[in-house]
Amino acid sequence: MKYQTINPATARVIQSWETMSRDQVLEIAGRSRAAFRKWRELSIEERAPYFREFARVLHAHRDRFAELITMEMGKTITESRGEVEKCAWLSEVYAENAAGWLQEEKVQADGERHLVAFEPLGVIFSIMPWNYPFWQAIRFAVPGLIAGNTSLLKHASNVTSCAFAIEHAFREAGFPEDVFRTVLADHATAAELIASDHVAGVSLTGSTGAGMRIGEAAGRNLKKVVLELGGSDPFIVLEDADVEFTAHNAMRGRMVGTGQSCIAAKRFIVVESLAPAFTKRFGELMGELKVGDPLDEATQVGAIVNEEGLNELLDQLARSVAMGAEVVTGGKRVDREGYFLQPTVLSHTTPDMPVVKEEVFGPIAPVIVVQDEEEAIRVANASEFGLGGSIWTRDLARGERVARRIEAGTLFVNSFVKSDPRMPFGGVKKSGIGRELSKYGLREFVNVKGINIYKHG
Repeated sequence: MKYQTINPATARVIQSWETMSRDQVLEIAGRSRAAFRKWRELSIEERAPYFREFARVLHAHRDRFAELITMEMGKTITESRGEVEKCAWLSEVYAENAAGWLQEEKVQADGERHLVAFEPLGVIFSIMPWNYPFWQAIRFAVPGLIAGNTSLLKHASNVTSCAFAIEHAFREAGFPEDVFRTVLADHATAAELIASDHVAGVSLTGSTGAGMRIGEAAGRNLKKVVLELGGSDPFIVLEDADVEFTAHNAMRGRMVGTGQSCIAAKRFIVVESLAPAFTKRFGELMGELKVGDPLDEATQVGAIVNEEGLNELLDQLARSVAMGAEVVTGGKRVDREGYFLQPTVLSHTTPDMPVVKEEVFGPIAPVIVVQDEEEAIRVANASEFGLGGSIWTRDLARGERVARRIEAGTLFVNSFVKSDPRMPFGGVKKSGIGRELSKYGLREFVNVKGINIYKHG
């Protein structure tokens, strides 16, 4: 088995790597476990400077790293630069706040002193996807590392250059050897790694199916697990929303990463009275976007990650149109080399159509018309997913009230869904288990230790 990267904008092979042998992977895991014993002895205040330096390295190499991202997975160069900058910001936020977020807590109980301490677990194995090659890996790694764990990364095979670039960035920032490592492991070796004594916890970002398999393996071996999985985020437009403002944000929310994002807006649920005007303007804005070479600064829509992904989108689209969906704009593969799809808006969609009931990982936006707020909430919650969602209304109190009734981990009123290192991120239902980011993500891979002290005699 080889790891191979292909430029989705040209369909040409970039580079190939040999998969590491089982013995190589387990040796690296053993070295990571040994590194943990020393790394954990540092206080968070002693670790924090490493993360400030890591942020500096990311800023310094931003353009080179951004080009790697764009070449391997196809998003626009402007988005790739933003991704690297966001990783640097994440590192700065944790360098500034981790000590406070993991500060020991005092509890009043029946003894002399009662404390809750937060201590690292060991080596955390992460399995990460291609759509945010730097952000997904670093979003997991930084909180785990600053808490005192060490990290092994098994990245998606099509972003292998990014995986090694991240490892080199940690090394350039001065992190001790083997605190962060990348492994090129096949599925059998990854399963053995999860079962081994080297690994204390597992984090996966990926599909629901992959999450079920990894969750099962982690549970069978009694390992702590965090799963960030698929999403079909509702974008709820109430009758008092401003059409122009909301349609612009609908376009932005759907098209982040060419629509290849778990938290991209995917189901546009619009109250009937506003639906015609919203659909018309939304379609116009999507149709005006410039599709092209992701390395071109003027490009607004990049490539679909690979031919398989593009064909799946075309299949979901064709089946939905056959069931009665109408194309407002787009709907076709772009006639050029590589894997490109026109930004697409569909009307007359129903809950049984693939573009509504399945996760659509690309630039297809179904508009679902509902009678009122109550129906909007029912439709939003009628999904196996529960990652994020947004509500659009001039009435902020109403927006908050609706947000509290949506079954999802992250809700926004008058903003499309996005992640922020200061706020928890994760889902419910089949969108995952556990949380990333903020103090809650920081505490996922720690031992919450109770220390109880009583008088002697």
